[in-house]
Order: sequence, then structure tokens, then C-alpha cells
Amino acid sequence: SLNYPDYSIVIPTYRRRDSLSRCLQAIEALRFPRDRFEVLVVDDGSPSPPADLVDSLGGSLQARLMTTPHAGPATARNLGAKLARGRFLVFTDDDCMPSEDWLASIDRWTSSTAGACAIGGHTVNVLTDNVYAAASQGIIDYLYEYFGDHSATRRFFTSNNLVVPREDFLSLGGFNETFALAAAEDRDFCERWLATGKQLQYASDVVVSHAHVLDLVRFNRQHFNYGRGAFDLHCSRAQRGQDVVRTRTRRRV
Repeated sequence: SLNYPDYSIVIPTYRRRDSLSRCLQAIEALRFPRDRFEVLVVDDGSPSPPADLVDSLGGSLQARLMTTPHAGPATARNLGAKLARGRFLVFTDDDCMPSEDWLASIDRWTSSTAGACAIGGHTVNVLTDNVYAAASQGIIDYLYEYFGDHSATRRFFTSNNLVVPREDFLSLGGFNETFALAAAEDRDFCERWLATGKQLQYASDVVVSHAHVLDLVRFNRQHFNYGRGAFDLHCSRAQRGQDVVRTRTRRRV
């Protein structure tokens, strides 16, 4: 239908009103035609869903709030994807602030890439004075470099700045909801995406700022979660028979 937007921005949120408010303000400031995108905020079982924040958005924005019992961001993102109307799903997080040209840059990439291509953008840590936030982003940056340099096809993108054609996302089953925590479900999705012969495209000009406030306890918890996520990822690979293939390949080498 001509009334359907091109892009559906999906934002899972859980008990982070202040961060979500800043995220939505950044989305309000996007320099992109309002009729070409919608905003879906999916509340993951917060005690007080942020209906007032979504309602306070400018009337020109197509914005909806969905609520779901607390089950983690993978489930929340999948719900948003199912209820989205856009041709492309644009995932970000409630502690991220997209740049003003975010959707315009995404639009250039979706217009120039052929076939089913997922696009991963660049995430900048804005809490440079917070040593834990800087270290955490540094680890993510290192993993990005480890899995392929900026010119190469990447093996994974983080789900706080990810664009996927909606029909292909749904046909692949979305994010794996069996992952216990907010960790590695993006790597799992990207591996399954590549396994079907589809492309991943890194887009350095698709930028969001990330403001994940961390102290030592939260940093440790986050990286424990990443470790648990890696365990879940290995379980998922085993179910797909992928680890067996990799081990054999290493032996040949």
C-alpha cells in the first residue's frame, strides 16, 4: 500500500525512561520525510510503560507503543518486527541517539544494495569520561575488527544499529528468543543470515551515539552476560550443525 512507510524503527526498552526520552528526541530530530518511517517502542515488561513519552512525540511522527511481558530484547524486537508496516526494519536501542542524517544515510544504502542485504552502522560511545563504557565499546570495536576489517563483509553487527528487509527477517525467524540475556543474539542472527547466502554490508556513515552508563558492577554484569550469550551462541550453532563443520575445516588446515 502507498500508505505504508519504507522504514520501521524498532526500539526495545526496559526501565530506562531518561535514556528512552533522549533516544526519542533524537528520532524527532531526524531529517527525513515523516511519511516514510514509523517508530515502534516495545516495552519489555517495565512496571510503568512509557506511554507518556511516546504520546509526547510530535504529531507528525507515526509512533506506537507495544507492551509485552518481560522476556528480553530479542522477544521485544521480534514483536516489533511482526507488527511493523515498513519494508525495512531499523533496529536501535533505548540508550542510543541516532544522528540527524541516520535514516537518510540508510536510505542511500538500501537504494544501492541489491538483493537481501542487512546493513550495520557505526556506533560511537559518547560517555568517553566513563572508563567502563569506553572499555566496553572498545571490546565491541575490537570484535568488529577481529571479524573483518571495515572494507570486508562483516560476520556480525550489533543490534543497536541494524537494518534488515522485514520479509527476510521474518522468514528467517527473527532473533533467537531462547537466548537468556541481551547478548550474542545479534551474532547468532547474522550467522544464520549469512548461512542462507544473504549479504551483510557495513555502513560507516550510518551513525548512532551510545550512552550506556556503566560502573564496575554493571560492567562485570554486562560482560558476564556476553559470556552467557557466547554459550547460548555455541548451543545455537550446535543445533545448526555449524560447530562440527568449523572443527573439521580447522583440521584440514
